[in-house]
Amino acid sequence: MADYDYDLLVIGSGPAGQRAAIQAAKLNKRVAVVERKSIIGGVCINTGTIPSKTLREAVLHLSGYREHSLYGASYTVKQNITMADLLYRTDHVIQHELDIVRHQLQRNRVELVSAEASFVDANTVRLKYVDGRGWRDVSAAHVVIATGTRATKSDRIPFDGKRVFISDDLLQLDHLPRTLTVVGAGVIGLEYASIFAALGVRVTIIDKRRRLLPFVDAEIIDSLTYHFNQQRAILRLGEEVDRIEPVTDEHGDRVKIHLVSGKQIITEMALYSIGRTGATRALNIEATGLQSDERGLLKVNGHYQTSVPNIYAVGDVIGFPSLASTSMEQGRLAACHAFGVTTQSSPELFPYGIYTIPEISTVGRSEEELTEQGIPYEVGKAQYREIARGQIIGDHTGLLKLIFHLDTHELLGVHIIGEGASELVHIGQAVMAFKGNVEYFINNVFNYPTLAECYKTAAFDGINRLGI
Repeated sequence: MADYDYDLLVIGSGPAGQRAAIQAAKLNKRVAVVERKSIIGGVCINTGTIPSKTLREAVLHLSGYREHSLYGASYTVKQNITMADLLYRTDHVIQHELDIVRHQLQRNRVELVSAEASFVDANTVRLKYVDGRGWRDVSAAHVVIATGTRATKSDRIPFDGKRVFISDDLLQLDHLPRTLTVVGAGVIGLEYASIFAALGVRVTIIDKRRRLLPFVDAEIIDSLTYHFNQQRAILRLGEEVDRIEPVTDEHGDRVKIHLVSGKQIITEMALYSIGRTGATRALNIEATGLQSDERGLLKVNGHYQTSVPNIYAVGDVIGFPSLASTSMEQGRLAACHAFGVTTQSSPELFPYGIYTIPEISTVGRSEEELTEQGIPYEVGKAQYREIARGQIIGDHTGLLKLIFHLDTHELLGVHIIGEGASELVHIGQAVMAFKGNVEYFINNVFNYPTLAECYKTAAFDGINRLGI
């Protein structure tokens, strides 16, 4: 590898790229990360995961949402919440995370290059510097593409960043709307829909599919739908947008959304969130023999190799599940494989965290998947309201659901909706990793009072269903 400028060149500084670079650096490889934007961290830190989750936490705090079941719906920490209030915490967290990422790369001696990258061939990448210093070609034994995605747009939609906008524009809003319509009920769309609904904004959700998040257990989605209804959100499922037009009348600047069915929706703002497209257009991947699909995504094998053996792709640019957590692991595994390091990974045990209000987290298989596969199973459930901790925190609607094999009692899936779901799921994940059975939770002692007790209650419920 001495004939190359770098052992590994990573294109993109998001979670997947960071982890790939640091893993290779820990193997004493010469590594560089190329980032075309003036700031590092990718969508995750700057416009996606970190901002949206911090915004969510600010909303939960300032709106008093968590205390409504105890002190009433009128309770709030601050009256007349503004975008400035919400962004104060968000800006602080973003700057902190940027500093951490930069420090991690520095202390692992990863070179950070501010440039736009494009392939010359499979081992040569042209770097066009963002500061205008020109360009140069560098060579690398291995390349990891971790460029992430950009919000999918349509030329038919009159985006202005104020009335009609994508999720990347949301942090630039100057005020909270009274009404908001979200076009697209994917993870991002639903997260923002629930955030605004918790603030009292009248939210409408439009999606062509007749079911929210089909990869999530149906009972959990039914519960989420109930929560949206309780927040006065309107779900227009099985509907398709024909066109969107800005209108100005005696009520001010608004947006009129025309549906194919003939319905019309008048809203102050519209968030267009129909998915994301792989950020591969500027890479000139054709020079390597690679081709992206119609959504700009790249195909990889189980080691995250593309069809060109020395080029890997990780993170959102390879599609589902497009989570920061899974992207980090993909980056680590790609770097290990590139340099012949044996690793172990269990993608089937990757947890999914969906930060709606209330949050959802799942690991393993759902009832629908097990039914389709012909695997006999039983379920056990625990309502948060049955647990002392649920009463203490005021979450009376949370649900933890265990799915286990009918004969062996092996734990097959954990599905949670409610406060702390994304933390709570890891207990079940650990048990599944060791092929544990549902009796583990019955025999285990959990701290009291905690939400973790839900596991014991759900396990008893499941065993009782078997008549044992």
